[in-house]
Amino acid sequence: MLALGTIVGGSFFLGTGVILKTAGLGTLLAFALGGFIVYLIVMALSEMTVTRPTHGSFRGFAEVAFGPMAGFLTGWLYWTGLVLALSSEATALALFARLWLPAMPVWMLSLTVIVTVAALNLLDVSLFTVLESAMAAFKLAAVAGFILLMAVLVAGLVPGGPPSNVGAVVARGILPGGLGSIAGAMLIVIFAYAGFEILGLAAPEAKDPNRTVPRAIMLTVATLVTLYVGAMAVVLFALPPGGIEPEVSPMVSALRHFGLPGVGSFLNFIVMTAAFSTMVAGTFALSRMLYSLAEEGQAPALFRRLTPAGAPRSAMLASVGGMLVGVVLAYVLPRQVYLFLVSSAGFSLLFAYAMILASQLVLRRREGCPPGACKMPFYPYSTWLGIILVVGAIVSMPLVPGQGAGLLAGLGLLAFFALAYLVAFRPGALPPAPGPQDALVETEDGDLLVP
Repeated sequence: MLALGTIVGGSFFLGTGVILKTAGLGTLLAFALGGFIVYLIVMALSEMTVTRPTHGSFRGFAEVAFGPMAGFLTGWLYWTGLVLALSSEATALALFARLWLPAMPVWMLSLTVIVTVAALNLLDVSLFTVLESAMAAFKLAAVAGFILLMAVLVAGLVPGGPPSNVGAVVARGILPGGLGSIAGAMLIVIFAYAGFEILGLAAPEAKDPNRTVPRAIMLTVATLVTLYVGAMAVVLFALPPGGIEPEVSPMVSALRHFGLPGVGSFLNFIVMTAAFSTMVAGTFALSRMLYSLAEEGQAPALFRRLTPAGAPRSAMLASVGGMLVGVVLAYVLPRQVYLFLVSSAGFSLLFAYAMILASQLVLRRREGCPPGACKMPFYPYSTWLGIILVVGAIVSMPLVPGQGAGLLAGLGLLAFFALAYLVAFRPGALPPAPGPQDALVETEDGDLLVP
């Protein structure tokens, strides 16, 4: 539920119109292929997680496979990219909230959202899990309900409704925009699936990661592929040719097409819930990644501070601070400069996915895996296929309007952190990295203990 809460965000409800308009029936193929790519990545992540569950997950695996610099780059790129993505999500959520609170300025609503997200992440992990699971269940139920409702309408089971678009869609063919439309769509599709990596970050806090992580992976992938392909199919078959507007949520367009009342407020509430749930779960991932970096001496030692329940509170508060800085930048920087920065989040996520697959390839070859822990089927061919597909998505970024800048911004961030590592970790620049036994644990009285 934590993974599903992270993945099904506002971008799925709002940003899929571009794919539907250009790819047609190929959209269903694109989401199925995206699910296959995610399956390969999470199976690689599952194998490494079950073999060596650790804080930081794929950051730690990259470090073991390729050395400290790879872990540093993976961790900081992921943290920075996700901070920028969540800060823009907070701004978008504030804009949605203005439908009901038009008098409140956007910056105040954004601040309220981020503070609330921080408060929820400070809860005991069991209560946090219940709340996040409830939000995830709500938006999953909303998508499932939308699919069922639209299927009934498209099938003509409601008298007097508009005719379906099935014939026109089939007549356009499977790939009306050619293979290029699929290549351009894959980046948006992978972003729709983004967030599954939280499975690895949450694994150390699971009671039985050997059993729960593989099970969670299979349930997550199966649920997402079913809901995504189903939702895109009913929208595609519902709307007439030319009825899909890239700047409008395709779900809103489909509901309006059938003249259903109350569309605006209902969809607004669902999108807000989806975006808020993504922010809550994303902040969980950010805090665990920053804690992992601090644990290896690659971030300030302050971020190794733990609450008695084992939650990295300092790392979480620093992550929330980063999101606040991102919101401020949205107001201070020129719009094009801010969008240039935020678009680097896509590159950061794809870089992390490529490192997951590359790390599994190296570690499996170097160390093998215990009996029953070899999760990746058809190794090494499946791993190489996953790497090729993810790298292909990175290379195709310029095919998506606005994402050429994202590739440049991401490469700039990569160069910045590479330079920072070379400067900070030159011989004698820093003391030896602390071990896990040096984690700072905060008592109920606020004192710090070193176990």
